[in-house]
Amino acid sequence: MPANLTPEYEKAKLRYRQATSDEDRLADAPIGKTELGAKRLELRCSSRQTCLMMKCRTQENPHSRTSHPAPETSRLSRREFLTTAGLAALAAVAPGCKTAEGSMGYEPIIDIHQHLGYSGRSDEVLLAHQKAMGVTKTILLPAGRPVNTPSTHNGVSNGLQAQALGNEACYRFAKAHPRHYLFAACEVPDLPDAVQEIEKYLKLGGVAIAELKFGVECDSPEMQRLYELAAEYHVPVLMHWQHKMYSYGFERFGAMLEKYPKTTFIGHAQTWWANIDHEHKDQSVLYPKGKVAPGGTTSLYLRYFPNMYGDLSAGSGLNAFTRDEEHAREFIQYHQDKLLFGSDCNDHDGHGSKCSGAQMIAAIRRLSPSKEVERKLLYRNAKRVFRI
Repeated sequence: MPANLTPEYEKAKLRYRQATSDEDRLADAPIGKTELGAKRLELRCSSRQTCLMMKCRTQENPHSRTSHPAPETSRLSRREFLTTAGLAALAAVAPGCKTAEGSMGYEPIIDIHQHLGYSGRSDEVLLAHQKAMGVTKTILLPAGRPVNTPSTHNGVSNGLQAQALGNEACYRFAKAHPRHYLFAACEVPDLPDAVQEIEKYLKLGGVAIAELKFGVECDSPEMQRLYELAAEYHVPVLMHWQHKMYSYGFERFGAMLEKYPKTTFIGHAQTWWANIDHEHKDQSVLYPKGKVAPGGTTSLYLRYFPNMYGDLSAGSGLNAFTRDEEHAREFIQYHQDKLLFGSDCNDHDGHGSKCSGAQMIAAIRRLSPSKEVERKLLYRNAKRVFRI
């Protein structure tokens, strides 16, 4: 667990751990209708008070002016309610009938995290890989320009340290395959024209600023300019968190989440996922194993900041789910509106033990408490967050 948290944050952490422990026991109690239900309602109110103490603009706060997409639990309009009810009724009486989401005879999957040219992989292999995983829409995350600067570790992290291609290549590929591919925009943050380069591709249709995988402080002026740009264009920022390598200052990031409530952030990679564990002390351990103690920094960021989401991609995301599947089930249940499937795998198969993306899809299906939650993680949350 990162040090240097504020006293208010520590208090919130303690309240969070107590509340989640109680809520696990009370999860099935109808609110307000039994003694347990009354306690559950009390816990909900208590959680809201904690959030207000931290000065977070939560979705329960009617004065929030955040522009990030609201979770699916928000109130339905009358038209949306009637449409949903009608589809449900049709499904109930017509054998084999599917909702609009599955009207094409399959269940769509959005992969929010893939790369073009990944480890030298050809375009043809990428197309086959995504199809083999069952992905129907892929977001390509480009690298910044190759430069030898401290923020790229003197060139080590050029190509996102993975031979990933840049903005123009991802843009052209997505335009050549518009039905199944979208693209993000990226640049080395401390280059003088970083904002202009990213803005150019946002204007061309980029759906995110990603992947920010550079050796810079998360609260540096250069990064904050990108947070402002993301809010202006209503696109999320996806950040790679890796201790002493990429995106420094994870323990301070709550201040950025509070400062930029109109910016949607997506957390990714080793340090992000290692810190679901309250007992994670040694930040140099990037793939911790064993049981997870609830209430880590990542869990708190997801819980208390409505503009924070989690990218499930790569070995780090898969490890977070498989190291303690009992915790993973509870984590998915609690953060079901905040988690987004991504693959970020460089294999050529799209299935089997070599493909972490395929393994994550299987884990989501195995660990989700319901089909409804599974569809959120594999499709609906991404559709909402990226405004697809």
